[in-house]
Amino acid sequence: MVVALLSLELHVAEARSLKDKRMVLRAVKDRLKKHNVAVAELEHQELWQRAGLGVVTIAATEALAERELTAVVDDIERAEPGVVSRQEIEFLA
Repeated sequence: MVVALLSLELHVAEARSLKDKRMVLRAVKDRLKKHNVAVAELEHQELWQRAGLGVVTIAATEALAERELTAVVDDIERAEPGVVSRQEIEFLA
């Protein structure tokens, strides 16, 4: 069993308020419900155009976990092009 963490840094350029940013993040989180992941906003809650998300999955192998998290990034990029400014995958177990 492998636990994998995807750390994402998002830049929401069109956000003019925290409410605007929350609408984009809610849409991203709703879109990710079809994946086998848990999502939480972990950083930059007080900033309008920046967000730090943590996405976690559990899989039988590292390859499966990485494939799932890569699909998450691809899905976000399809829905909100250019919003992902940084990504990092860590394997925890």
